[in-house]
Amino acid sequence: MKRALTALLCVMISMAAASLRADYYNCGDVNGDGSINLADAVYTINYIFIGGPAPNCLSQVPILSTAEVSDITYETARCGGTITSDGGATVTARGVCWSTNLTPTTADNITNDGAGAGSFISALTGLTISTMYYVRAYATNSAGTGYGMTMAFTTTPAILPVLTTAEVSEITASTAQCGGTITSDGGATVTARGVCWSTNPAPTVADNKTDDGAGVGGFTSSITGLTAGGAYYVRAYATNSVGTGYGNERLFSTGLTDIDGNVYQTIAIGTQVWMAENLKVTHYRNGDAIPNVTDSATWTGLTTGAYCEYNNDADNVATYGRLYNWYAVNDSRNIAPAGWHIPTDAEWKQLEMYLGMSQAEADATGWRGTDEGGKLKEVGTTHWISPNIGATNASGFSGLPGGYRHYLGYYNYMGYAGLFWSSTQFDSSRPWYRTLYSDYSEIYRTFNYNEYGFSVRCIKD
Repeated sequence: MKRALTALLCVMISMAAASLRADYYNCGDVNGDGSINLADAVYTINYIFIGGPAPNCLSQVPILSTAEVSDITYETARCGGTITSDGGATVTARGVCWSTNLTPTTADNITNDGAGAGSFISALTGLTISTMYYVRAYATNSAGTGYGMTMAFTTTPAILPVLTTAEVSEITASTAQCGGTITSDGGATVTARGVCWSTNPAPTVADNKTDDGAGVGGFTSSITGLTAGGAYYVRAYATNSVGTGYGNERLFSTGLTDIDGNVYQTIAIGTQVWMAENLKVTHYRNGDAIPNVTDSATWTGLTTGAYCEYNNDADNVATYGRLYNWYAVNDSRNIAPAGWHIPTDAEWKQLEMYLGMSQAEADATGWRGTDEGGKLKEVGTTHWISPNIGATNASGFSGLPGGYRHYLGYYNYMGYAGLFWSSTQFDSSRPWYRTLYSDYSEIYRTFNYNEYGFSVRCIKD
């Protein structure tokens, strides 16, 4: 009687299961041949009347759902599922399967995310950029493999590489070092990288460029073929299948040579390019000599251009440059190298505001700002006497304490202060100038007589 009831139940289930999806239930497939058909009824009758094998009626494939796809990138995504029924048999494998075909199975790409019922999370990897995929959860028990609903998603398209430009260093009259760091390839292999440069802003690979390999990460570039005293814009570049991405732009200037052959380091500060050393020239731009006046009485009576060396000692020139009266600064023959000039008072203000001063502070007379002087001063006490307060040289200006020559002819303040002319007059006998002091981090702005001897820094036209 028990055998007959079992068989009758299986026949009823077989009839009901015949109208259901075979990949969700297998209880109707009593002979285990993978389909529900007349053979299952024969198998059942054989079991009742002849004593054949028991029907395959004890378990079914697991029932589960597929999670929403999330965290989609160029080549990865997250999915998963929830197994709500193990089908009466232990789930021995679970995960998700995916393909570019509509109904992925475990014969396609899969994850293996443990066993048992409940929820699980799956990480899909090795995907292709900008491609539509179909994914569904799966769970396997002794009855077979069940699947959740199919979800569709598309990986993100590739974008331009993301990168930064390195600081420019080792600048000479014709060469420099730069480079960059590629932090993201944009989802596609970087096939070319380097730096590009031009005398115009926003250089591209259509301008001068280096070729420094491929791939992400940092790289170093050697820039060559530059012109002495030239101002250049440079930025790193990286190319993938989408196109070329660029890093931040940097401005630099090559070493500058004056008419005497003196070579000067230069520095880009904001949108300006300055000498990073004090002027040493002894001739005007046209070749005329600038008089070297050593006698104090003669210096006092000058109404034309002249220079001197602090304490009339030529050994001071290499470090501190020379001192010039304002008549030399204002001479139409020019003491600045070609393409350069003596900064105006307004250009000094532009520098100061770039370093942090407000417009009101820059316009004031006397002590102004907070740490802008420190940002201009060379660090340490090799040339500055202690304490050299606030000196960071954050600007790269490398201001030095060359001292001054009084209009009466005597020298003072070397090591303690650096005084720098502007080309702008306060009145007919007193031009504006700037002073950096050892014991202050601010900048002093005032005016004084034409006959004083101060240091000179030139700025690029």
